[in-house]
Amino acid sequence: MIRHLINPIKFLITPNKKFYLLLQNHLKITPGKIKLYEIAFLHRSASISFSDGTIVNNERLEYLGDAVLDAVIADYLFKKFPRKKEGFLTQMRSKIVKRSNLDLLARNLGIDYLIVSNTNRNIHKKHIYGDAFEALIGAIYLDKGFNKTRKYIINYVLKNFVNLEELISKETDFKSRIIEWGQKTKVMITFESAEEYTEMEQAPSFISHVKICDEIIGTGSGKSKKESEQSAAEQAFYSVITDGSAVNDEFILSR
Repeated sequence: MIRHLINPIKFLITPNKKFYLLLQNHLKITPGKIKLYEIAFLHRSASISFSDGTIVNNERLEYLGDAVLDAVIADYLFKKFPRKKEGFLTQMRSKIVKRSNLDLLARNLGIDYLIVSNTNRNIHKKHIYGDAFEALIGAIYLDKGFNKTRKYIINYVLKNFVNLEELISKETDFKSRIIEWGQKTKVMITFESAEEYTEMEQAPSFISHVKICDEIIGTGSGKSKKESEQSAAEQAFYSVITDGSAVNDEFILSR
């Protein structure tokens, strides 16, 4: 399986000593199958296509890394918080692997400088940094196996770049907070979501709007409807609700 993934581009990317040293010194990875790591940073907008229809980019590694990361985080939290209930563990895992959190984590790791892409990286909805981080985890898994990948995630990533105490106190369910605020203030809150497709994406993404009486107060995007709604609700909560700018007569429904 690994050979099938690597062979199509082995003649396109020459050995890169600088890239090897970046992995070793900056990301603390000593690569065995370096081509896997080159693929991990190859965004779909810079996909390599072959005459036989093969398309190479980091999406397959991203899929694999997402599953590995979820498993490692779940196991880590289960052991670290032996007295906590399922709801707490699920919420903590969601906070750690939240798309915006993975984007920030990837930037802190310096992954944003390694990505090869032909897209506007300022478009937040694309989440290319977090996606590349997941692809990196997928590459490590194929190169090193599960146990070494687990150690890398826990001993390097979590311990150096994730503040669990801060995440415990961090609000994440912004949709519920917005709905609760609307009920208390007698203001109608609505969510509208739609699927989006781009030329390079095989799977749809979602975009959501939070509205007060047909006026948009928050917009967000994500790989799922739930993720995009939470993103939109978070924007609304911080930019409108918390500073009171949404609380005025024009938004209050007549009783």
